[in-house]
Amino acid sequence: MTVTNLADVADQIQKYWSPVFTKQLRESLLLGALVDKKYQGAIARQGDTVRVSQINAPNGQLLTVGTDADSFSPEAVSTQYVDIKADKRAVASYEFQDLVELQSQISQSNPEVLEALKYAMASQINDYLYSLVNPSTSAPDHLIASVTDFNASQLSACRILAAQAKWRMEPGWYGLLDPQYYGDIMNASTLSSIDYGASDAPVISGQIALKRFGFNLLEDNSRSADFALLFHPDFMHMVSQSEVQVKISDLHSQKRFGVVMSVDMVFGAKLGIDGNKKHIKVYNS
Repeated sequence: MTVTNLADVADQIQKYWSPVFTKQLRESLLLGALVDKKYQGAIARQGDTVRVSQINAPNGQLLTVGTDADSFSPEAVSTQYVDIKADKRAVASYEFQDLVELQSQISQSNPEVLEALKYAMASQINDYLYSLVNPSTSAPDHLIASVTDFNASQLSACRILAAQAKWRMEPGWYGLLDPQYYGDIMNASTLSSIDYGASDAPVISGQIALKRFGFNLLEDNSRSADFALLFHPDFMHMVSQSEVQVKISDLHSQKRFGVVMSVDMVFGAKLGIDGNKKHIKVYNS
């Protein structure tokens, strides 16, 4: 980067970094990459509210030809919706001694600043999404405790729960497992051996998902030991601005020398319609 004017540097970073940053951020977020992101409305600024709606299936009628099949009774359209407020802002920032240091750190040959800021933002968003996890504890219980070995029988039990809760098959079911539970899966020959029909599935955030018992299983090292989240993407909705905002300013107004660079993204998330029944949490208490 050859420019030395602070405004020019800021413009170039916003123009070239923001799209790349946004794409890489989404790819690095396992949970954020998988939950539903479709919504109605637009997010122009922090605090805007958008809506996710669902049309309920009609009851329908079973008629008998020759008896009552010559007419039918239409039903009124019934909808459910969830309003989601984009009231969270994930921020990561650095302070540099001067513009020259900033330029040397953000060059294309030195991506460490970009990677560090991306990691910090992804961690904030990821932790917030996980904080919303709240499975149903009414019969059947979707909160499964005291699981020391996440093996085939445990995964089968989760599949039965998902089927009983009538999870839709599209676009797929997913499981995020901490390294310990993921290791349990890999150590179970009935789950990891091709002799038992094991096969790989989609590539998500650089990982090849393991397709087992209807779930696409992925390792998530952001969670503590003995933790698994199995879900349908509709269990949670995430909304966000289209791109990450990158800002640079000097500290002269604070009677200091230096430059501050920040990246931030406004977003919101909420459990979906019957979302508490569309995910299962497994852990070892």
